Amino acid sequence: MPESTTLAPPARVPVGVPPRASLWTINGTLLRWTMAQTGALLPLFLVVQALIAAALILGFGFLIPDIDTRTAQFLSTGAPTVLLMVIGLVICPQGVAQARTSGTFTYQRALPVPRVLLLVSDLIVWLVIALPGIPVTILIAQLRYGFSYSIDWPLLLGAAILSAIMATSVGYAIAVLLPPMLAQLISQVLVFFVMLFSPITFPESHLPGWFQAVHDVLPFRPAADLLRAGLLSDDFSASGRDLVVLFAWCALGLAISIRALVRRG
Repeated sequence: MPESTTLAPPARVPVGVPPRASLWTINGTLLRWTMAQTGALLPLFLVVQALIAAALILGFGFLIPDIDTRTAQFLSTGAPTVLLMVIGLVICPQGVAQARTSGTFTYQRALPVPRVLLLVSDLIVWLVIALPGIPVTILIAQLRYGFSYSIDWPLLLGAAILSAIMATSVGYAIAVLLPPMLAQLISQVLVFFVMLFSPITFPESHLPGWFQAVHDVLPFRPAADLLRAGLLSDDFSASGRDLVVLFAWCALGLAISIRALVRRG
């Protein structure tokens, strides 16, 4: 579906950006602008994340009779990864696709500001939206199963931020690369793939060998392994390969998004 340009208003600098402003000033103004548009929904996003976490931790737990501690740990520590993937790969591309359909995205790209900063401000806002889901899932899992966490804070924070940026950048790339309706359809398919067919809330050994090899190059299992190692450092560990895979997908998503923003329009 071609982008609508007839509804886009004349290009103008957002309120608060003076002529010849520095990049820091422009980025700060764009960030406030984006947060004013999206950040108002932050309480709703927190509610949605809590419901998803409850569905994963409590709902899946009901499906497994006499759930043991190891299974409960996989389920509880995989839930934060699922939330980050849902925000980045589903909600973000749907929001961008809607902006493209309404003409808002075209208007933003017509502003006399570096287009890369549009992506930077969006990434920061989506990080603010996605990261609170982690303590939400920890709290729900603690109330349900009662096992204690052994948190490696540097690893947990680094893995959470990297996973959120990776998911959001790939979701953003899907939204700007494909027609809006197709992008929304793919995002819906991805959520089922992440929740049901990715070794995030269950061990990788449950999958066939060929499917395990596929997940070695996809970002979902590496993200889950890093976050799990950060939450339960005494019981789980992650490898340097996981970091390499996440960085590669993050770089790919950012490259596609920046190229689309700079080249189009």
